[in-house]
Amino acid sequence: MTIPPIQVRPPVSAGGRCGSRPFAAAFLACLSALASAHLGCALAQPDDYAAARGRMVEQQLKGAGRDISDPGVLKAMAEVPRHEFVPQPLREYAYSDSALPIGFGQTISQPYIVAFMTERLEPKPSDKVLEIGTGSGYQAAVLSKLVAEVYTIEIVEPLGQRAKADLQRLGFGNVRVRIGDGYRGWPEAAPFDAIILTSAVSDVPQPLIGQLKEGGRMIAPLGPSYYQDLYLLKKQGGKLERQAVLPVRFVPMTGEVLRGTQP
Repeated sequence: MTIPPIQVRPPVSAGGRCGSRPFAAAFLACLSALASAHLGCALAQPDDYAAARGRMVEQQLKGAGRDISDPGVLKAMAEVPRHEFVPQPLREYAYSDSALPIGFGQTISQPYIVAFMTERLEPKPSDKVLEIGTGSGYQAAVLSKLVAEVYTIEIVEPLGQRAKADLQRLGFGNVRVRIGDGYRGWPEAAPFDAIILTSAVSDVPQPLIGQLKEGGRMIAPLGPSYYQDLYLLKKQGGKLERQAVLPVRFVPMTGEVLRGTQP
């Protein structure tokens, strides 16, 4: 059975950000989506999280129409406990084929989107990766299994502090979390082998281009606020070569990018 991607446009927004929707509304939307069996729903109880993760990998990532195939990515997705990054009331839905609200108008991304973006980034064991938009910390945790170092920036302070605590508690020691505006990146840790953006911009902020190594890779949702394409970008000769790889809908990046520094 072909399992349709849930976070491509339209009709459902991509994970990472869910704009200004109240937590209760997002919670009800998630429950409504999860009620449909064809969405690959993988309900789990505390003693069954590992089994639910296995079903998630087999049905949502490797299944027909999804085709995530990188062994390292699949292994990381099978190992990282997504339920630990989900609010307690929603943990039984942690391995379902959907984004889930994590508070402050934000979401943890759908597993497929996390795996897709990670695979397209082609992470290598020696890589140093920058993530713009920590959110729950789940994407950073997955990347940490595949690369040497992850630097991640979150503009919503309570989310960033919670993600930092969760990542430390769970032993992801190669992840460094900063609270702040990701527009300027992390200059003192640059250059980076790869950069991943989890909120949309009309174009890639110039500071991030400058912090990407020559030959480095970047994946980002680019386009207007109502829809975007997920782009894989490679830096060649100081410029970015672009390839659209998936239609998505992320909410826009906030912070300095809104103060007239971008169209």
